[in-house]
Amino acid sequence: MTIKLLSVGKTDSKHLKSLTDEYTKRLGHFCKFTTTVIPDIKNSKKLEQNIQKIKEGELILKRLKSSDIVILLDENGKHFTSKGFAKFIQKQLNTGKKQLVFIIGGPYGFSEEVYQRANYKVALSQMTFSHQMVRLFFTEQLYRAFSILHNQPYHHD
Repeated sequence: MTIKLLSVGKTDSKHLKSLTDEYTKRLGHFCKFTTTVIPDIKNSKKLEQNIQKIKEGELILKRLKSSDIVILLDENGKHFTSKGFAKFIQKQLNTGKKQLVFIIGGPYGFSEEVYQRANYKVALSQMTFSHQMVRLFFTEQLYRAFSILHNQPYHHD
């Protein structure tokens, strides 16, 4: 199974990008992991929030296949412990589907159409983080999940 992280907007911080790249590299030992960045909507400051979400949603939906398992990283999603998230990942791997797509939306979240397409919503925290930091936190947690599933010493109880 391929696991993809789809996110809206680029990472400006070279430090966050470097750390995210490190976990992306580590994930390569466990799975095929790819990232795709959807560029920010041009002139978005002139758009109403709902219009921006709709435009971003259209760009997100264009990149999904009907067979994809789609998981939104959303503040109102299900909360997991690291071990619980590892079990969730294993359950998805066991489905036999070809691609698992995690999505980080734009600054105002997701359009209703994207919510309707999603199979799951997962929250990383009850706190709010920048979208750039979410990429790092998610990638690290995915690496941690695989290290748990493969009995690697990375995660400690």
